[in-house]
Amino acid sequence: MRTLAILTALALSACGGHYRPVSDTPVRIGAPYKVRGTTYTPAAQPGYDMLGYASWYGSESGNRVANGEKFRPAWITGAHTTLPLPSYVEVTSLDTGRRILVRVNDRGPFVARGRILDLSRGAAELLGMRAKGQAAVRVRVADPSQADRAALRKGKPARALDPLPPRVLQALRDRFVSGVGAL
Repeated sequence: MRTLAILTALALSACGGHYRPVSDTPVRIGAPYKVRGTTYTPAAQPGYDMLGYASWYGSESGNRVANGEKFRPAWITGAHTTLPLPSYVEVTSLDTGRRILVRVNDRGPFVARGRILDLSRGAAELLGMRAKGQAAVRVRVADPSQADRAALRKGKPARALDPLPPRVLQALRDRFVSGVGAL
């Protein structure tokens, strides 16, 4: 029994102790919270499909994200103000039509109007928007395969998604301009 206790203590100390392991459970919706005078109310949003801007962040390396995991800038992750943690989203660049799957495990962005998602450096690179810093995007909740979920939980990209057809991409751009503003 004592040996079991020692082995358990050693295993837990190797985990870093204060970071939650990368997992899809439990999914947390969370209570409403306030940042800079704005109240955000997390909710299950299976039909979430929005146009807006995405930016990227990466200087928080090693810090804890909202669901308790360690932030790893090279991983394909993101931050959203109200989606359950973790969630999976498909992010489409309206500049290029490129689409990627992203695991949302953090809260944000909390700055400019129209920004709907913050991406890790790795996700921004994969989407092709790292140099710009901000890009017009479509973000919608996804239900990826178990293989894609497992890859993202390990910091690897999910399977490549085909870019949007030009006609569909142009329709999204038109909706963006009429609803959000100039591209």
